[in-house]
Amino acid sequence: MYEYFSGKLTEKNPTYVIIDNQGIGYLINISLNTYDKIKDLDSAKLYVHFVVREDAQILYGFADEPERALFRALITVSGVGANTARLVLSSLTTEEAYTAISSGDVSTLQSVKGIGSKTAQRIVVDLKDKLGKQGFLPDKIGVFHNTMKDEALSGLVILGFNKSTASKVLDRVLKQSAFDNVESLIKEALKNL
Repeated sequence: MYEYFSGKLTEKNPTYVIIDNQGIGYLINISLNTYDKIKDLDSAKLYVHFVVREDAQILYGFADEPERALFRALITVSGVGANTARLVLSSLTTEEAYTAISSGDVSTLQSVKGIGSKTAQRIVVDLKDKLGKQGFLPDKIGVFHNTMKDEALSGLVILGFNKSTASKVLDRVLKQSAFDNVESLIKEALKNL
């Protein structure tokens, strides 16, 4: 029904914002990741998902479309409601959640408060193939699902670098330019470590 709301942010906090749009204030529930992206802005455009229940009509807002797409995918999983999906997107970035789902990393999903092992497994089983078929996050796949990145990360860990630090540096390097081979990727990452 609603695609997005844009307007002046009259109230901001980590769980919701109020957007003034032509004199009407809309209370929109948000994730912590969305809050991080808009906390310093005076006005914003939030992509929304509208939920109608017997006892409430609730707007969930997202700073970008990939986050909303992942939210919508998560709520299709049995046992995952809108608030649980929002918790996932507050605890993990869109990229981290997508990576965990597509690689079957149940432990990362379990690290989210309120997600048990069965729910985490159900999320992976239900969404792993579905997200790939939908072409979810095509601009991020080159960075986050890159065998060259995995090989370079393994090489850097063997050289004694911290895995999470090396992974972040590789992500940054891959966003800046493309590489033909693992060696050149490792060399560029070493310059940034």
